[in-house]
Amino acid sequence: MSGKHPGMDMKTLIALAEPNRMDIVELLRDGPLTVGEIADRLGLRQPQASKHLKVLSDNGILEVKAEANRRIYKLRPEPFQALDDWVKSFRRIMEDRFDNLEDYLRKLQDKE
Repeated sequence: MSGKHPGMDMKTLIALAEPNRMDIVELLRDGPLTVGEIADRLGLRQPQASKHLKVLSDNGILEVKAEANRRIYKLRPEPFQALDDWVKSFRRIMEDRFDNLEDYLRKLQDKE
């Protein structure tokens, strides 16, 4: 990908593009959960949930903490901060373009 934004990783977007994984991320916004809790709440089988959790973990979106015999998953803030920064970079460009358009329209009106 040319013109890559620093900190912005396409792997994050690709990992989040799968609907079950997006549901898992949405669920974890409220706080950490175990595989079993995630599977139950989303109506997934545990192996299916584990597979999605592995992809999200491998891509740095989740962190896993082992507690006794349970694995607890929680969101990592960094990939979301990078996404936010990336989106904000577009907002700045669009605002600049709107400002330029306003200036252009004002100049046209002044000519009339």
